[in-house]
Amino acid sequence: MQTLIKSGTIITATDNYIADILIDGEKIAEIGHHLEGEGIQTIDAAGKLVLPGGVDPHTHFDLPMFGTVCSDDHYTGHKAAAFGGTTTVIDFVSQDYPNLRQSVEAWHVKADAKAAIDYGFHMNITHFDDNVRAEIPSLPDLGITTLKVFTAYNGRLRLQDGEIFQVLRLSKEYGLLTLLHAENGDVIDRLTADALAAGHMTPIWHAKTRPAWGAIEATLRGAALAAQAGAPLYIVHMNAGGEVDQLQYARQNGAAVMGETCPQYLFFTSDDLRRPDGAKWICSPPMRTELDQERLWRGLAEGTLQTIATDHCPFFFNGTQPIDYEGAPIAIPGKELGLGDFTKIPNGLPVVGDRLAILWTYGVGRGRLTPNQFVALTSTNPAKIFGLYPQKGSLLPGSDADIVIWDPERHVKYGVAHAHHRTDYNLFEGWELKGFPEKVFLRGTMIVDGDRWLGRAGLGKFLHRQPGAPVL
Repeated sequence: MQTLIKSGTIITATDNYIADILIDGEKIAEIGHHLEGEGIQTIDAAGKLVLPGGVDPHTHFDLPMFGTVCSDDHYTGHKAAAFGGTTTVIDFVSQDYPNLRQSVEAWHVKADAKAAIDYGFHMNITHFDDNVRAEIPSLPDLGITTLKVFTAYNGRLRLQDGEIFQVLRLSKEYGLLTLLHAENGDVIDRLTADALAAGHMTPIWHAKTRPAWGAIEATLRGAALAAQAGAPLYIVHMNAGGEVDQLQYARQNGAAVMGETCPQYLFFTSDDLRRPDGAKWICSPPMRTELDQERLWRGLAEGTLQTIATDHCPFFFNGTQPIDYEGAPIAIPGKELGLGDFTKIPNGLPVVGDRLAILWTYGVGRGRLTPNQFVALTSTNPAKIFGLYPQKGSLLPGSDADIVIWDPERHVKYGVAHAHHRTDYNLFEGWELKGFPEKVFLRGTMIVDGDRWLGRAGLGKFLHRQPGAPVL
């Protein structure tokens, strides 16, 4: 089937121009002017913007935590992403099984039948031994070319520096990319123990026990390990201004290091944890200060940071009260599990459906980002970094027809009703937006039409990525 999108203003990472896009099956067949044809479904996009579907390289679905599970699975989270204009996500495989292959297979069982948009996997490396060392080179055969390591979560997820260095050297040898969660696990453990001993139990202590200096120090340490290994490194969910400074220093001195931030770090601060419902804002790392926000924005505008992802990992605020989801009640234990003890509040936020609309209004609309930077940071750059370009993140003949028709004049009072996450709150409740997705296509199939969901579970495809992606 062919579809013709007529007269829209195409926005890419580098250009803006008015043209027609002809979709043939799952691919973009042609881009040009005055395209015509017999029996072609035609959509008039005059006055609208035409963007490549968003690529979110940092998401968590169906993730167990603190005796519960995050409330979006690979259907509900993908659906929310689609309504927000995102058509590709990359999730993280937990190293929970005797070998890496079994861990990946278990994540396919979770995802494959439910996936509503296209998706890939990163592999968490949370323990390292000779068997894991021997298995890592086989991950590209499974379509996985990215490894995530942690300098925090002692006794659960953290690797020691020498182990991280070995992972980095393997990444270099086999054309892989290592992702780093940068915090200081030793300091966090000490401060947390001190806080609990002193009876400090409220959500603000989640931020107080994870100080920004720990993230800054771990960022530079990770960059130094990568430079010494001669390997690329991508630092996830950068949240502190000092981290951007360290990233800039590392890049200026030849280290192949890249960074992402997330909307929560651009729009909220640790003061939000002082609110009566402060548990809604608990994520790791925590939000910082307004000064940190300003440095993050500058890092995006100047090109020091390469992507804006979400670290989407939602939980109910009150999982004892059901919500209606697709006509049925559902309740999943959530942040109420930590009532009276911040260490028991599940860490994570609903963001995957919010990212593009929020950043358009409060990033592009306020002059912090150009429309081209918006596309680069939320689609093209992550597609390039994670080995998906030009299949994803682009509007080119031969690319997948992942397309968003964007109405720049649509006004929306945003909140949980628009976001479609399977949870009971939204961080941006009541925010006034200008600009919103109107139609969303996944590989040529319209899956969102205004407020109508046309997608389905199983429509999404696993993306088998190849090693050797570029460093931006």
